[in-house]
Amino acid sequence: MALDVQPMTGTIGAEVFGIDLADVSGEQLDELRKIWLDWKVLFFRDQHISIDDHIAFGRLFGELEVHPFAPDDAEHPEIVVIESNAEVQYAAARWHSDVTWREEPSLGSILRGRIIPPVGGDTCFADAAIAYDRLSDEWKERVEGLIAVHDFTRTFGRGLSPDELAEKQEQYPAAHHPVIRTHPETGARVIYTNRSFVSHIEGVDDRESEEILARLERAVQDPSVQCRFRWQVDSFAMWDNRGTQHFATNDFYPETRRVERVTIKGDKPF
Repeated sequence: MALDVQPMTGTIGAEVFGIDLADVSGEQLDELRKIWLDWKVLFFRDQHISIDDHIAFGRLFGELEVHPFAPDDAEHPEIVVIESNAEVQYAAARWHSDVTWREEPSLGSILRGRIIPPVGGDTCFADAAIAYDRLSDEWKERVEGLIAVHDFTRTFGRGLSPDELAEKQEQYPAAHHPVIRTHPETGARVIYTNRSFVSHIEGVDDRESEEILARLERAVQDPSVQCRFRWQVDSFAMWDNRGTQHFATNDFYPETRRVERVTIKGDKPF
C-alpha cells in the first residue's frame, strides 16, 4: 500500500501517513527516499517508538554521527538532546543547516518531539534551492565559485576553556565549503551559508563578505520558500541538510521544549 503523502507547500514539506517508523518495509524505504528528495522535509505524527527504534530508523539512511559538543542521551550517544526552558534557552533560533562546520557535513537529520509546550516552539524549514533560484542573475553570478569558511567556535566554542578550544580546533579545523553547493542526488544549486557557523567568505574584504552573507540570509528568510511545523509529542521531522535550512522558534518560554535528534553523516559539498 502506497504511503499517504500530503504536501504542505508547493516545494517543501510533506506529512506522511500510513507508516510505522519502527517497522519500515523495503518498499516503503524506497518510497521514502524518493519523496524525501521531492519534498526535502517529511513529517510523521503519532510515532510511539523507542529510542532504539529512532536510532535504527536513522540508520536506514546512512551511518549516524555522534555530536562532539551538543548534549546527548547518556545511554545513546547518537541522540542529540535539545532542551530549552526559562533557565536554559538552547533552541536553535537562527537559520542554519546542521554541522556545516564538519569537512563532511550532515546528509540529514531526524528530530522527535518529546516535551512540547502548549503553544509555540514550532520549527520552520526553508527550501535553499528555491531561495537560490529566486536570486537575480546578477547575484547568482556574484556568488558563483565563492568559498565560505565554517567554524564550530561561533556556536560551540563559547563555553570551552582556552585549552579545550585549542584541542577541539585541532580536531575540527574550520571547513571550506562552496557558498552555493550542488545537491549530490538532485543536482539542484543550493545556498549553503548560515550565521551559526560561517565566519566569512574567502577572497573578499569584510564588508563585501557581510553584504553577501546578509543577502543570502534574506533569501532563505523569505516566507514563500518555507514551511512551518507545529510539534506534538512523538511527532517526527526528517530533513535533508544538503538542500534546506531550519529555524526553531523561541516563543514558548517559560515552558519546556525537549526534542531529540539523530544526524546522518554526509559527504563533502561541491
